[in-house]
Amino acid sequence: MLKTSDLKLKEVINVIDGKRLGNITDIEIDVETGRLTAIVVPGVGKFLGLFGRNEDVVIPWDKINKIGMDVILVEAGSFGELKHG
Repeated sequence: MLKTSDLKLKEVINVIDGKRLGNITDIEIDVETGRLTAIVVPGVGKFLGLFGRNEDVVIPWDKINKIGMDVILVEAGSFGELKHG
């Protein structure tokens, strides 16, 4: 059993390029089925992280490869494949 508070502690890493995408800031749930449909991580900083950041990145559930003890491995070729929230 996994709690949403446990998910927020895990770092999200893209297995394609090894980039750290950050920690989960939110989740999306289909209210009709009660299933988790996506995780949300913060967008990349615009200029050295000083002037805000881009929109959050929504990673669909089917892009998640593995949820480990400390990290969540996702497979996204580029940010272009992911939705921005």
